[in-house]
Amino acid sequence: MATTPAPHPQAPPKPTWDPRDPVRPLLRPTIRIRLTLLYGGMFLIAGILLLSIIYLFTAQALSDSTSQLPFKVVNGTVQPTTSGCRLPESPTGDQLNDAVTLCLRHQSDIALHDLLRRSLFALLGLSIIAFAFGYAMAGRVLSPLGRITRTARQVAGSDLSRRIELDGPDDELKELADTFDEMLERLERAFTAQQRFVANASHELRTPLAINRTLLEVHLSDPGAPVELQQLGKTLLATNERSEQLVEGLLLLARSDNQIIERKPVDLAEVAERGVDQVHAEAEAKGVEIRGERGPAVVQGNGVLLERIALNLLQNAVRYNVPEGGWVEVTTEAKDGQAVLVVSNTGPVVPAYEIDNLFEPFRRLRQERTGSDKGVGLGLSIARSVARAHGGRIIAEPREGGGLVMRVTLPI
Repeated sequence: MATTPAPHPQAPPKPTWDPRDPVRPLLRPTIRIRLTLLYGGMFLIAGILLLSIIYLFTAQALSDSTSQLPFKVVNGTVQPTTSGCRLPESPTGDQLNDAVTLCLRHQSDIALHDLLRRSLFALLGLSIIAFAFGYAMAGRVLSPLGRITRTARQVAGSDLSRRIELDGPDDELKELADTFDEMLERLERAFTAQQRFVANASHELRTPLAINRTLLEVHLSDPGAPVELQQLGKTLLATNERSEQLVEGLLLLARSDNQIIERKPVDLAEVAERGVDQVHAEAEAKGVEIRGERGPAVVQGNGVLLERIALNLLQNAVRYNVPEGGWVEVTTEAKDGQAVLVVSNTGPVVPAYEIDNLFEPFRRLRQERTGSDKGVGLGLSIARSVARAHGGRIIAEPREGGGLVMRVTLPI
């Protein structure tokens, strides 16, 4: 029964103007215009409020200063009414005028001081209100940026179906969001095409290799075949097996370059034990001792891919070791919120400048291309891709005396 493909998410609406057109609409609601109107309006409203408050305070201060004069006339004699007003005894006309002027000036100084104090409190209150209102409005204006950032983080987890689909005025932020959505659509198409190519390549490459292996095994099982044909068949079978390993490695490398969407609890100690079991026979054949304590370190990820990390590191540690008295130490632990897998081994001296080349596909120490029976040159490349897909990393360090220390850290 054929399944109907899921409908593709509708593309976001395009801007009503061409961003590449040098002549843009003058009345387009850009962020610059909106912010100019917003903060200009806020400044105008704050100025009007401050002016009104100062006017009210001034009127109140004048009313208080004129309601009670600093002197009074009693039986034809001028007498002070406040402690700040001093009048001379038996003053003449000019002395009285000067004394009254000083009293009025003192009264006005008191009124101005009270006006200044109230105005400062009013300015402080308006400043707090203005900052709070400005903070809220700036958050509202910049909220589309937060939406774009959250979508970008979701896309970083290989969820290319996410779209921003920003609503609102046709401003610079909507232009950015629409451009980002268009880029995601193109990336999703390219990623889907890559997945389809990997699936097709998996089928097209595996099938003839499997057929060749079957035919060779059938001919090798014939006891009456000549010795030369038997030898040729074994050589071709080994070559075919190497090609199968290369194809599997390339396909796994292509898949592991992406983030892991479905995650389950995986204990690195158990993963390391499985890897040790798989290389145990090869290690015994080469006289390599495998040791080390493996403590529990549970991470969220894909158990098959994580097992491939441990297996690849262990295979390299066993195969690139010293001829006699070699050892491989495998440890796991949970430390500082991270799960750590460490594989160290004896072996030839590795220059520090060669470390980065070891993680490149088909690259080995002092050997540019594949050409030995130790592998196809993809083990460390696959291990690094799997570690990155799980949000971790792998670091290689030369070991003193020869060999390497491979450290894999994954978030818990």
